[in-house]
Amino acid sequence: MVDLAGKVAVITGAASGMGAAGVEVFVEAGAQVIVSDVQDEKGEAIVTRFGGDKVAYRHCDVTDPAALEALMQSAVDTFGGLDILWNNAGSGGTPTSVEELDLDGYQFTMDLLLKSVFVGTHFAIPHMKARGGGSVINTSSISAVCAGYAPVTYSVAKKAVAHFSKLAAAELAKYQIRVNAVLPGFIATSIFGASLGLPREQADQMAEMVAQAGGAMQPIGRTGSGADIANMAAYLSS
Repeated sequence: MVDLAGKVAVITGAASGMGAAGVEVFVEAGAQVIVSDVQDEKGEAIVTRFGGDKVAYRHCDVTDPAALEALMQSAVDTFGGLDILWNNAGSGGTPTSVEELDLDGYQFTMDLLLKSVFVGTHFAIPHMKARGGGSVINTSSISAVCAGYAPVTYSVAKKAVAHFSKLAAAELAKYQIRVNAVLPGFIATSIFGASLGLPREQADQMAEMVAQAGGAMQPIGRTGSGADIANMAAYLSS
């Protein structure tokens, strides 16, 4: 078990999937967590589960830079500082191919998956410098390095997230701020159903189906879980 005692974390996309697993792992490791999402009911339920002394929920649309700035400030205002940022919020984005490119869908996908990571990191830096350092974790994807796993716009954005993380790590090391990207493979979350346009409840049910049926596609005989990625994020934060 890693030790995050005394640390304050912001996790975006934290009301479900890998982010929700991250809240559980981080709190168990001793951190206080700002849970950020647009799924308010689920976010508030997490606060009820863990208690307001350990977790606070903030509604945040990560495509809005002003909302991200306010989110980072909320960590300072609520728990006294910011040590860890996990830029995790996302969706499958536009499913169109290069040939069928939907420019509005392209722009939304880039804003959600790439711009939010850049902007979130930007607004976290001064708060982490005030703490003498910190850790930024960015959720990329296996589609960043392999073709055929996801639509082209999603894959390009996730490739950019991985490279941004390298560049930011080199630039911010002088402030003792570490930056890492995690590239999940086949993880059983609601992103699959949401990418198909299913309502949230049905997307959550599809995640359970993926968990049960997807093991045959994996060398270890099971699909990845949110906890697998959450534990890696906690290790990188420690």
